[in-house]
Amino acid sequence: MDGECCRPLRTFKDLKLNTWLTDQCKTMGLTAPTLVQINCIPPILEGKDCIGCAKTGSGKTLAFALPILQKLSEDPYGIFALILTPTRELAFQIADQFRVFGKPIALKDCIIVGGMDMMIQGKELAQSPHVVISTPGRLADHLESCNTFSLKRIKFLVLDEADRLLEGHFNEQLKTIFEALPKKRQTLLFSATMTQTLEELRNIAMTNPYFWSEPAEVATVEELDQRYVLMPSHVRDAYLVHVVKNFVEKSPKGSVIIFTSTCKSCQILSMAFKSLGFETTALHSMISQRLRLAALASFKSNNVKIMIATDVASRGLDIPQVELVINYNVPSVAKDYVHRVGRTARAGRGGMAVTLVTQYDINLIHAVENLINTKLTLLETKEKEVLNILTQVAVAMREAEIRLDEIDFGEKRMINKRKKLILEGKDPEKEERKKQLRKKLKEKNQRRKQKLRQKEKIKSKQTSKSKDPT
Repeated sequence: MDGECCRPLRTFKDLKLNTWLTDQCKTMGLTAPTLVQINCIPPILEGKDCIGCAKTGSGKTLAFALPILQKLSEDPYGIFALILTPTRELAFQIADQFRVFGKPIALKDCIIVGGMDMMIQGKELAQSPHVVISTPGRLADHLESCNTFSLKRIKFLVLDEADRLLEGHFNEQLKTIFEALPKKRQTLLFSATMTQTLEELRNIAMTNPYFWSEPAEVATVEELDQRYVLMPSHVRDAYLVHVVKNFVEKSPKGSVIIFTSTCKSCQILSMAFKSLGFETTALHSMISQRLRLAALASFKSNNVKIMIATDVASRGLDIPQVELVINYNVPSVAKDYVHRVGRTARAGRGGMAVTLVTQYDINLIHAVENLINTKLTLLETKEKEVLNILTQVAVAMREAEIRLDEIDFGEKRMINKRKKLILEGKDPEKEERKKQLRKKLKEKNQRRKQKLRQKEKIKSKQTSKSKDPT
């Protein structure tokens, strides 16, 4: 029955995987399958569509990779499977797993992501690799610009981090891709967070899918220590440096990921940290793919122990040595918090997540706590030490902002945005004015809400005083 745990299955052999695959699992040090693997591998091998929802770090990639490799070994041809993922970094990581476990059958894979040479990618696709791992945008570009390859014979379609792929940002590209796929195929969706979209797909778009969701009252893993630091917004940078400094002193071999909401703040923080004597690397969508891969490689190899990243690093990346995740801002969408903090405390290891909370983030942090069904605990900080570095950090941040303005950071993106608006028949100047107007209205509403909250607080205090008989 959907959602129920199977009878106890203790080994990969119990999942009816071939001997060569169970041997590969042993070679990689995997002794027993995880819950998501126990529950999803058998129905996939039986030919069923599948939706799997499990916490971050629970082995979802192997839950679809192992049955795909088994079916491929029985009937090898290309292109056999298509795996779609929202970020480039995750595409490379999934490809690594397929290569390791598919080595005995001489697996040929192909990674199709933006920022790489399209001609080289086109040649690789024309050679019909067994497995294609891709981001939606670049694969849609290939389908629209050439006819040297076909997806009409694929046996498996996998949407990893399916909630992110299906929330609307990739609709046009997915439409192009789905039109190129055969009607008869196995569709597998995996994610750490369940959304309404996945529920709808279960009922409408898939053929009697097997659905399994990890039974859990709490959306994050038990091994994760979740903390917050409350501070006024104008001293947030100093508190961030203070938290990182304390961690580096206590755990010199541990790694830290700092998540920010924008590419610009990511770059500024990286530059400021370097000027303060910390060795860091930045990962965001406004640096070239070559530099993104280099940044990730240096962090994974532990050469650099602090990575400052946007949400491109929040999905699926498995970096075992990450001991601390810091949210520089509280995510505006609560489920993004689950994915961010899932970069630590993976596969049974311990880890800590610290969220910096300002006076403007109270509602957001309550939304996060409601989603994960856990109350964050206060992280003790030393205010005196924060005050001692306040000026130094403020100067470093301001200098980083000035340097960034001098190199015209983001100019290329602005030009591309203007081109897109012109192609859509819109006036870029008018659209910019509308954007600024919306921003002002939003700020005005926020100020009005804050004033109302302050009035309510004063009123409630006055009421309680008047009721007090003393």
